[in-house]
Amino acid sequence: MKTMKESPLPNALYAPLEPYDADWLDVGDGHCIYYEQCGRPEGFPVVFLHGGPGSGCSPRHRQLFDPQRCRVILFDQRGCGRSVPAGALHGNTSDKLVADIEHLRLHLGIERWLVVGGSWGAGLALAYAAAHPAGCLGLVLRAVFLGRVSDLDWFFQQARQLLPDAWEALAQQAPAAARGDLLRWLSAGLLGGQPQQALARACAWEAWEAAMSQHRSVTQRSDVSEANAVALVDKYRVQSHYLMNGCFWGDAGLLARARSLASVPTAILHGRLDWICRPQAAWELHRSLPGSRLQWVDGCGHSPFEPAMARALAQAVAHHAMHGDFTGWGHRFPDAEAA
Repeated sequence: MKTMKESPLPNALYAPLEPYDADWLDVGDGHCIYYEQCGRPEGFPVVFLHGGPGSGCSPRHRQLFDPQRCRVILFDQRGCGRSVPAGALHGNTSDKLVADIEHLRLHLGIERWLVVGGSWGAGLALAYAAAHPAGCLGLVLRAVFLGRVSDLDWFFQQARQLLPDAWEALAQQAPAAARGDLLRWLSAGLLGGQPQQALARACAWEAWEAAMSQHRSVTQRSDVSEANAVALVDKYRVQSHYLMNGCFWGDAGLLARARSLASVPTAILHGRLDWICRPQAAWELHRSLPGSRLQWVDGCGHSPFEPAMARALAQAVAHHAMHGDFTGWGHRFPDAEAA
């Protein structure tokens, strides 16, 4: 890896490309996950963990990685995207997702890979690395999400301080008694088995999330095609399932798990203006994960596709591919250097 030739970084995203391999993998419990491989089959192995929970991979995610340098594996988590059955909640927990990642690594015959995750995917990457450190070359974590009660309270309640008009548009759809716990109200509608109610709650959640990502009020969708409605409800049903269950992290939260990962080189990237996943979470993870490197990305919010964030992500992956770790990259605590 250290002799690998330098490859120019993009201005933002790499050119669009198609996968050279795509298939479904039976992971048990009635689930088959969709996966695809892009770039060079003999390239630096990278697995990408999408956000959500409940979202999926898109063609733009392929463009975050250098196709001349990397062998990139992207997959849709259980119940997400092109995986089947779509929107399924049975057998769908964080431990199952961690097992799926390892199942996929072994299925593809990859000895070790760089694990890249953003938002929910960053939390899932931490859980995977804690369970299977021997399979990890390193971690690149963007927009850290730790799934704590305080993180959820921030997003659904406290962030009204930033967008009072957008939050009011969401809250006014709930009974007054439910406005102190909007996550519970949204989830009750999504999981309640009434299709029209579920779609209304999904559209409300989507508009609030978009407002937080774009830093402005967003008009809630009122006319959704049948196919888009099914996909939208599936996405937020899965997200409700996870968030209402504390992301299934159990007693050993992600910060506690991170303390065991000193042997796994880790780069953390976080937008200074990320309103969905607070910068404080990235800082706390950095302090908890021995030897980790942190890079603040000025002027960026939550999206991985903002030019400065896409460049930072490409730089982190390229640095590890060239050097085998993140030495010399980003911030590291002086006491950690001395240790």
